[in-house]
Amino acid sequence: MEFTAGGRLEVRITASDLGKRVSVRRLEQTGDGAGRFTDTVGVLTSWDEGVLAITRRTGETVRIAESSLVAGKVVPPAPARRRGPAAGWEELTRIGARAWPPVESAPLGEWTLRASGGFTRRANSALALGSPGVESDEALERVRAWYDERGLPAYVQLATGAEGAQEARCLDLERLGWRREVSAEVRIGALARVGDLAAPGAERVRVERSFGEDWLARYQRSRAPGPEVRRVLGGGPSVWFATVPDEEAPGGVPAAIGRCVVDGRWAGFMAVEVAPERRREGLATAVMAALARRALDEGASAAWLQVETDNEGAHALYAGMGFAVHHHYHHFRSPGSGT
Repeated sequence: MEFTAGGRLEVRITASDLGKRVSVRRLEQTGDGAGRFTDTVGVLTSWDEGVLAITRRTGETVRIAESSLVAGKVVPPAPARRRGPAAGWEELTRIGARAWPPVESAPLGEWTLRASGGFTRRANSALALGSPGVESDEALERVRAWYDERGLPAYVQLATGAEGAQEARCLDLERLGWRREVSAEVRIGALARVGDLAAPGAERVRVERSFGEDWLARYQRSRAPGPEVRRVLGGGPSVWFATVPDEEAPGGVPAAIGRCVVDGRWAGFMAVEVAPERRREGLATAVMAALARRALDEGASAAWLQVETDNEGAHALYAGMGFAVHHHYHHFRSPGSGT
């Protein structure tokens, strides 16, 4: 990382660079009286009272004292991940929302308020794309009121880590006491590569338009599925469900399941689950390959999925299938909100 001009370290950023991607180097003092350099890259989201806030790709905000800076510059946007199809974060966000539709929704300007009886944050959060049509504080009050009426905590979904994403809005929510509860990666890849994957037991994968009680028994093993669960799972442009039967399991609970939603050129993979005792048998790969082939038959060519940032096992699996991180999204919860 080069910061020098004519052999000198220089701070070449100012508060006028808010919203730009920057790279800074600061000197941190250590206990022995020495110091060490630390580099940070991200979007400059604020510069107030001698403190900079830089939001990294992952959504983490780093606060840096201006007095500790020894170098800084504006850098180009993060390069596109060319291992997968070209796409913008807003396009993928809207596709993801259509693949996981809420039971109830309402507009707030260009935002969408979504509720589904509390089943998943994705179906019970405000999708904050565009302008809410009112000042930010009023918009957040309306979000809180809408969810309070339904006995639900108020969440806002935001994205970071792509050009033009919502790092500044994330910082605004944090300042107002909204807490980031969950972060996830959005990964994309070539659909044909997934469809070409070979795995033991692939011939046993059943792909259907609907799901039954057996499928739900694998997916909803910790709670009784209510009507909102069925409506969310069954909604979307073109939905497919995969099941790997397990005749020896109590109650006929499947060994593995998965869900895929085809939306134009995109195929999204969700709810891929494998029985704990059947993991490392290639069943997740078999499920995704079968769903990918069905999506290819419908004309899709690109694939996407979402995986929480702390799910290291899934990261390795999906990376091996050719999925690369495109951006991150986060759910922020209002302070003192809901149940």
